[in-house]
Amino acid sequence: MMITQNKETQAAMTPQAALKELKEGNQRFVGQQQISRNFNEQIQSTSTGQFPFATVLHCIDSRVSAEHIFDQGIGDLFSVRIAGNFVNEDILGSMEFATKLAGTKVILVLGHTACGAIKGACDHARMGNLTTLINKLEPAVEAVKEPKEEDQRTSKNIDFVNAVAKQNVLMTIENILKKSEVIRELVEDEDVLLVGGMYDISTGSVDFY
Repeated sequence: MMITQNKETQAAMTPQAALKELKEGNQRFVGQQQISRNFNEQIQSTSTGQFPFATVLHCIDSRVSAEHIFDQGIGDLFSVRIAGNFVNEDILGSMEFATKLAGTKVILVLGHTACGAIKGACDHARMGNLTTLINKLEPAVEAVKEPKEEDQRTSKNIDFVNAVAKQNVLMTIENILKKSEVIRELVEDEDVLLVGGMYDISTGSVDFY
């Protein structure tokens, strides 16, 4: 049975080890070999403090839950969720807290295949407050140069959608480093790893990059 993260285990974990744990957790998830956990015990053991080892920025998509796909328990992850997994000031502030103050060792920006928000950006959808969100994702659409044909640059072309989703992850990483001096310094000092990944909703596997 996996112990709950505590101050000592968090302090002993390197950024590389934190990333390795995410990768191994996903392998357990895909292989249906998840660790047995007593969540009631974890509730009690984390009631006086939390010491997560990773921060995961991912989509609100109901099929993409970081705790499940990385086989983690209560107190292991900071989970930041927003449609399209992009950053704004509030999310950056949350991630700065998670790393600088709460001690997580890795930030993973996680996109996923067949993302509804990305599909909306590909189609330049407009509806209420969703319009503002879509506007933040459209730069990734413009950054993907192929295919050039307009009728292929829509949500009907799943290969294009997935290419945009990956590009959005890369651009989000760039934005984190550009807009957060706190995180940029942690990354430069090698205290935190900042990585990207794509979750395949058909296989459960995460491709890290």
